[in-house]
Amino acid sequence: MGLRLDGFSKVLKQVFNSSIKVKFIFATRNLRIDPESIDMERFFKTRSYLHNDSSFQYVNSIIKNYKNAARYQFMGLLFKNQLINNDKIEIPAVEGEMGGLNYYMFSIEPGTLLKMGFVLHRTKANEEEMPTYQRLLVPSRLKGITNFIDGPDGKGGGFFPNSIIVNFNTKNHKIIFEAGSKSSNSSSRFGMLKLPNAYSIAYIIDGQHRLYGYANSKFKDSNTIPVVAFSNLPSITQLEMFMNINQNQKAVSPSLRLTLEEDLFWDADRADSRIKALRSSIIKMLCISQTSPLLNKISIGEDKAELAFKPFATAFSSSGLLPSAKGNKYLDKNIKSCIYDINNNDHDNEMRKARKSITKFIEICYSFVEDNYEHIFSREKYFIISNRGTYAFVNIIGSLNSFLSHKGLIDKKSKPQERFDQMEKYLASLLEGINSISKAKEDSLLTLIGAGADVKWLRFFQSLINERFDEYNPKELIEWKERNDTNLQDEGRKYGIAIEKFMKKKVLSNLKLMFLDNWELEINTIKTKCQASANNEMERYYKEFNEKKSVEWTEMFGISDYKTIIDKYFDKRGNVSENDSFKTFKELFSIDIGLGFNSNKEKTRWISKFGSLRNNWAHEASKNNGLSKEEVELLKIMYNKCNESLH
Repeated sequence: MGLRLDGFSKVLKQVFNSSIKVKFIFATRNLRIDPESIDMERFFKTRSYLHNDSSFQYVNSIIKNYKNAARYQFMGLLFKNQLINNDKIEIPAVEGEMGGLNYYMFSIEPGTLLKMGFVLHRTKANEEEMPTYQRLLVPSRLKGITNFIDGPDGKGGGFFPNSIIVNFNTKNHKIIFEAGSKSSNSSSRFGMLKLPNAYSIAYIIDGQHRLYGYANSKFKDSNTIPVVAFSNLPSITQLEMFMNINQNQKAVSPSLRLTLEEDLFWDADRADSRIKALRSSIIKMLCISQTSPLLNKISIGEDKAELAFKPFATAFSSSGLLPSAKGNKYLDKNIKSCIYDINNNDHDNEMRKARKSITKFIEICYSFVEDNYEHIFSREKYFIISNRGTYAFVNIIGSLNSFLSHKGLIDKKSKPQERFDQMEKYLASLLEGINSISKAKEDSLLTLIGAGADVKWLRFFQSLINERFDEYNPKELIEWKERNDTNLQDEGRKYGIAIEKFMKKKVLSNLKLMFLDNWELEINTIKTKCQASANNEMERYYKEFNEKKSVEWTEMFGISDYKTIIDKYFDKRGNVSENDSFKTFKELFSIDIGLGFNSNKEKTRWISKFGSLRNNWAHEASKNNGLSKEEVELLKIMYNKCNESLH
C-alpha cells in the first residue's frame, strides 16, 4: 500500500502541479484497531491521515460550529507543521519580557494567521496534542462577530482593540527575530519577526472567536489584528494561561475542568491532586483506547457522547480502586486493596503503572458484559451503559476488588486478567440477576430520581451478588438492608416517638412549674417562631383542603427548641422549692451514650444525636432515610434512660 500511495502521489503532481500537497485519508467507522499493531505501524509510515470515529465527530462539530471557517482547522489537522510555501512572513514587531517569558507584539492580517493558527479543542481527535483545553465556538456568536466586523452597510468599521494571544510551536520550523534599535529607556526591542509560513504552528490561547470571526469576512486580508505571541511555551504553561484568562471571563464548565485535571495536577506536589489527575487520565484512556468497549462513549471536553465524564469521576473517587488522600496524607480506608502503591516515591512511574492496570482491568470487565450480555450492554440508559449505571458498575468492580483483596485472592501485583478471573463468577451472578429481574422491579429502579438513586442502584447490584454468594456481604450492604427492614424501622420509630413525647411533656410541665403564668414569656422567642409555623400550617391546610384546622404553637416545637430550653434552664428550679419532688432538666435529661459525660454540654449531647436520628424516620424523602440496627439499639438506650429518669 505504501508503494501504491507513492505512485498515486507522483501521478497527481504530474497531472496537476508539482507544488500541490497530497494527503491520503484512511477513513474508518466503528472499527477498533490496536494502535501498536503491525497494520498501524505500516499505516503511519505512509504519513496518511487516520479519519476515525473521533476525528469524524470532531470535523462534523467544527463544520457545524465554524461553518466555512472549519476548513482552516481541518487543513491544520491534515498538514500539521508542514510548510504552506517557502516564503517567510516578515512582520515588524516589538520583543519584550513579562513573568520571565519572552513575547512578541505585532499586527497581522487575519487571513494569514488563520492559515497558520490551530485551536487546541478539547476533543479526542486532538489527544496527541495534550494538553488541549479550548471550547468549541458558539455559532451564533461567531456569526455576530463577522457581522460586527463587516458593519451594517458591509463597509467595515467593527474592530477589537484587544490582542489575540498565541504560542508558536517552532519544533520543526524556527522563528527569527532580527532586532533593530533598543531605547535606553526601555528593555523592549523593535525589530523584524520572520515567521515560517506553515500550518498549525500558532496555537490560539485566547481570541479564537475574534480570529475566526474574520474567516467569513471580506476584510480578512485587508484588516490587521494585534497579536501577543509567545514561543515554545510548555504545554502546562499554555493551559495555566488559558485558565487564568478564562477564570475571570466565561466560566470553564465543570466537565471541562474534570477533563483538564490530568494536565493541571499530574506533577502536583499534593497527593490528592495527583490522584485527581490519575482519575481523569484513566477515564480519558477508557474513551480513546482502540481496544476499549467504551471507545467514543464518554463525553470528553467538547466531545458529546452518551455517557458523561462526571459520573465516571464520581465513581472512581468512591470505588476504592484508587487511594483516598487529603493533602499529602493517604487515608487508611482502602490502602490495602487499591491498585496503587503509595510507597513508590516515583510518582510519575506509579501513576503510569496504575493507569495502565486500572484501565485494562475496567476494559476487561466492560468487555465481559459486551461479549456475553450484549442485550444488556447495548440497551440505552439501562443498568450498565448509562450515567447512573456507570456509578453502580464501576463501584461494584471496586467493591469486589476490595472483597477479593481482603480474602487474599489478589494483591497489588495481580495483573488485570488475574483480577478479572477471580471476579468473573460474581459479575456473572450480577448480570444473570439483571436478566431475571421482574418488570415491576426494573421499572421502579429505572424511574428512580434524586441524588440517592445511583447509590440505590449500587446496593441493588450488591444484593444480586449476595443472593448467590453470601460470603460477599459488604458492611454498607448490611446497613442498607437494615435501613430497609420494615420491622426494624417500626421498632426504632416506636422508641423515637416515645422519647419525643417524654421530652415535650417534661419540658412544658417543668416550665409551667418553674415560671407559673410567665412561662410563655420566658421562651417568647421560641414561641414567636413556633406560632408563625403554626399559622403557616393552618394557611396551607385551608388552601389545600378548603377547611379550617386549629394548630397549637406548642405542636411546632423542634428537637433543637427542646435542647435550647433544656440547656438554658439546665439546673434551675425557678419558683419550685428545694423540698419539692420536682426534678430539674439536669436530673431528667442527663444521659450517657458514650459521647462524653463531664460537662453540662456533654450531658445533653445525646439530644442532638437524637435529632439527627429522628430525621431518618421522620423525613421519608431523606437521602439517608431509615435506621440501622446499631442506631435502633442507641434509640432503645435513650428510651430506657428516659424511663429511668422518671423514677
